[in-house]
Amino acid sequence: MTTTTPTTAPPFKPGESHSKRAKSAFSLEQVVAAVPGAFGKLDPRRMWRNPVMFIVEVGAVLTTVLAVAEPFLGGPQSSGGSAVPGSFTGAIAAWLWLTVLFANLAESVAEGRGKAQADSLRKTRTSTMARRLRNHNGSADPAAERADTVAVSSADLAPGDVVVVTAGELIPGDGDILWGIASVDESAITGESAPVVRESGGDRSAVTGGTRVLSDRIVVRITAKPGETFVDRMIGLVEGASRQKTPNEIALNILLASLSIVFVIVTLTLNPIASYAASTVSLPILIALLVCLIPTTIGALLSSVGIAGMDRLVQRNVLAMSGRAVEAAGDVTTLLLDKTGTITYGNRRATEFVALGGVDPRDLVRAAALSSLADPTAEGKSIVALAESDGVRVGASAPGDVVPFTAQTRMSGLDQPDGTSIRKGAASAVAAWIDGDGQDAFTMPADLAQQVERISASGGTPLVVAVKGPSGEGSVLGLVHLKDIVKEGLKERFAEMRAMGIRTVMVTGDNPLTAKSIAAEAGVDDYLAEATPEDKLAFIRREQEGGNLVAMTGDGTNDAPALAQADVGVAMNTGTSAAKEAGNMVDLDSDPSKLIDIVRIGKQLLITRGALTTFSIANDLAKYFAIIPAMFMGVFPGLAALNIMGLHSPASAVLSAIIFNAIVIVFLVPLALRGVRYRPMSASRILNRNLLVYGLGGVVAPFIGIKLIDLAVALIPGF
Repeated sequence: MTTTTPTTAPPFKPGESHSKRAKSAFSLEQVVAAVPGAFGKLDPRRMWRNPVMFIVEVGAVLTTVLAVAEPFLGGPQSSGGSAVPGSFTGAIAAWLWLTVLFANLAESVAEGRGKAQADSLRKTRTSTMARRLRNHNGSADPAAERADTVAVSSADLAPGDVVVVTAGELIPGDGDILWGIASVDESAITGESAPVVRESGGDRSAVTGGTRVLSDRIVVRITAKPGETFVDRMIGLVEGASRQKTPNEIALNILLASLSIVFVIVTLTLNPIASYAASTVSLPILIALLVCLIPTTIGALLSSVGIAGMDRLVQRNVLAMSGRAVEAAGDVTTLLLDKTGTITYGNRRATEFVALGGVDPRDLVRAAALSSLADPTAEGKSIVALAESDGVRVGASAPGDVVPFTAQTRMSGLDQPDGTSIRKGAASAVAAWIDGDGQDAFTMPADLAQQVERISASGGTPLVVAVKGPSGEGSVLGLVHLKDIVKEGLKERFAEMRAMGIRTVMVTGDNPLTAKSIAAEAGVDDYLAEATPEDKLAFIRREQEGGNLVAMTGDGTNDAPALAQADVGVAMNTGTSAAKEAGNMVDLDSDPSKLIDIVRIGKQLLITRGALTTFSIANDLAKYFAIIPAMFMGVFPGLAALNIMGLHSPASAVLSAIIFNAIVIVFLVPLALRGVRYRPMSASRILNRNLLVYGLGGVVAPFIGIKLIDLAVALIPGF
């Protein structure tokens, strides 16, 4: 089989920090690259989707026509009893066009960041030759199946086809492993250089087209059609091609459109009102007033805020299938977290050796370490490490025959050359082993039973260590305390969740006693013990019926129903295809604890949108004080009292307001892309903070900005 090797430029460089990427959220290179897109968005067929900016564009067109026609119509007319300079209309037109371009530039920059990531992903879609099996019989012998394969292009593979992939080859399409285990290089997708293990029959059976097998051989059943693979979906998502407006965004657009219509009507009535005072208001000033009245700032940045929210997830290697999912994450009130791998490290670790009365503790430690030298599990390695920390070293290998752990015996151990046997395992299994032929029934010592109960009650797992001498007599030396270790810092993070008003629930298959102990140690609010897929689904439905929005993570086929039911379902990239199809987000790093970060990003999106909306509406107040007095001071001198900024002239006041209205968009673009910093606090405190910072700031900033611009405009002859 021949393959074409793509250039795998990862969307994120391995080792690159998220903070580093965040700092480059608005670079000069990105702005330059986005300029053509900003001009392309001037097409009215695209602009009408943003009603606020469409009105600004219509105003720009009208003022441009007037600026061109004025030399032939005898120059600009006075307005409100005040004369305006000849360059006034042209200046208004120019700044209205800049206002529209700045708005388009904000959206184009946000989209451009996704397009750059999509370009690198496209390089992983190079066509690959695949070996398709005609009749897969599950054989483990490559030679037996080689004669029954046919070479086809990956573009010709269909769902259900079965292919063989060996070391050094690219996986030709998305699928599930039917047979085998292999290490796979997924750096082209995740940006992580370390290979991952994929195997059949578990929750790590899904593979992605374009990734490379580094070792061994696997048989894969294709699950996606060409053009509909996971990479194709990623490209569409990061480009924004599949981004639909969210319910909140649609509602805000309707509000902005309604406000715009109201202010259009208000503006149209000004000239009839002015006519009663034997005055007129020129069309350029009416257009300028309208543009300053309508909420242009949030109208210009609304789309880029939504795109940037999804992009912040992509920066953390999380793909949201829709903007709705990101918003829902911001409104989540219940967080379901799997215990293993999320709250705990997932591998139990030895934390204590407990010797029985009359037993030398060093004998227990040595026996436990010897029986664990050949144990490849994390538990076995932790026993050896704990023994070494206690000063007992047993060498690199154990003399004798290793007895591996099996589900039937529930024990592992070592048979030494001198006839001594060591076993460690469940208490009942070790008791049965000591009992042997059953002629002399073994009675568990009282202190052993007490220790087993104590460890179990604390949420740990007791492993009993026993020995048999050459003559067959057996005795218990003591226990090893295995414990699920709760990840550092989680208690503090759950406290943050609580401050946000989010209830955390640990989901586990453990018994209620163990679940209660770990939940208390981790600091979660509640737990669901001995949970089956049906239990998870029922729990989510109960929460939703109570008015809560629920988020959860999962990686297995048995998690698919709950992932589909949850408002935010985060599937692990290492999980099954069913899980990834059911969820509305995919975590490329397969880190279940990232769900907490997803919630924070969702809240940051909502807060950013709210902050910019508050600022936009508040800064209109200063514009009214600039333009309204300027329009009628010539007819009603008393209105000069409203000119509290002391602006130079009516013409300079109007032009200064329009200039500020345009450039404030540029200053707010980095904030829209980066997002308002989120701090865990109640909704009422967040609202008060927004009103104080962005409400008050939205009032003060325009007064300062318009005054400074007016000072500069006043230097222009005629103004």
